Amino acid sequence: QVQLVESGGGLVQTGGSLRLSCAASGRTFRDYVMAWFRQAPGKEREFVAAINWIGTTYYADSVKGRFTISRDNAKNTVYLQMNSLKPEDTAVYYCAYRYGSSWYPEERRYDYWGQGTQVTVSS
Repeated sequence: QVQLVESGGGLVQTGGSLRLSCAASGRTFRDYVMAWFRQAPGKEREFVAAINWIGTTYYADSVKGRFTISRDNAKNTVYLQMNSLKPEDTAVYYCAYRYGSSWYPEERRYDYWGQGTQVTVSS
């Protein structure tokens, strides 16, 4: 079992920044992918960004150039730095974890999930 604990959500104005954190504990292994998904009201959960063990990153087109995913392997923690936030970024953001080195944008590919953290961007 792997436990994921997210933090860092909140309310911010358009153009502002937030940094989300997700700490993994439990049966973590060296080779894994951590990702961020989000779900806006009335919409399906969607992929935001992912990072593998060696630090290769992947982003949804909607956040490229604005969001940066990073990780601290020693702390088993992944971060999502969100800049130039827009009202359409408003959602519950979820951290996800999967064993292995391959990333996928489909949520069904991920083995563990955090509880989610609310991000609200006001116009």
